[in-house]
Amino acid sequence: MIRVLIADDHRLVRQGLALLLESATDIQVVGEAREGHEAVEMTTRLLPDVVLMDADMPRLDGLQATQIIRSSGLPSKVIILTAMSDENLQRKALANGAQAYLLKTSERDQLTAAVRAAYAEGTSGATPKP
Repeated sequence: MIRVLIADDHRLVRQGLALLLESATDIQVVGEAREGHEAVEMTTRLLPDVVLMDADMPRLDGLQATQIIRSSGLPSKVIILTAMSDENLQRKALANGAQAYLLKTSERDQLTAAVRAAYAEGTSGATPKP
């Protein structure tokens, strides 16, 4: 079972992602964070296999939270999930240690495939087109 933490500042997005992910038989959502500091704390405490991280969150953005998680030696893989199709943001996300950069316009199959690829420790750099 792939254990996933969802980090997004919008409750409806978190709930929708949880429903989509849990429709897969091999994925379990173990927590939801509202901002970057909470995502780092929950990742440290819960040790999810994969963190789905929104790039733009209050207090500590997803890119900074990703850098903290990856530089701390935690085994969790991070996928940046964002509405912004921006090559500079994608490069920064991957440089900060994200396994993939996925747009919120992606299909469910693309999302679950990215989660599985990150879990398998493959760096996909996925950027599906809107």
